[in-house]
Amino acid sequence: MLDEEALFQKLHREGLSLATVNRRGIAMFIDEMLISILFFFIIQDHLSALTTPQEVLAYTQSLMPYVLAIKILYQALFVGLYGATLGKMAVKIKVVDQVYLDIPAWGGSFIRAVMRVVSEILFYFGFVVALFSPLKLTWHDKFAKTLVVDA
Repeated sequence: MLDEEALFQKLHREGLSLATVNRRGIAMFIDEMLISILFFFIIQDHLSALTTPQEVLAYTQSLMPYVLAIKILYQALFVGLYGATLGKMAVKIKVVDQVYLDIPAWGGSFIRAVMRVVSEILFYFGFVVALFSPLKLTWHDKFAKTLVVDA
């Protein structure tokens, strides 16, 4: 990984600027809403058959591994193919690797997706660290050696 100053110079030389935390947050909200709506339509019929709050809770808890798997798959596929999820595309930001400033390789996209879900599970702490990082790096950016820049 390049040091911060070298990365800033590289971004400047390539005419790229870091995405703001606000735009990243909006992109994350859009992605979460898309996944939630998708899941709602998938489970809607089954949910209507449940009669007690305990049944609903048990059913939704049983779906958590699937939700996490879909989140990882969604993030890894879109970042690996396009350098951006639908939410990132909507706010015109993209993910690039720190070496080539290009779409991350599949391995990096997968690592980034897994660590993103880990950050969510840990009360979004991995996202909060971006507020204190000059390069606005989250945990998943650090592990995958990626940056989020304006598209």
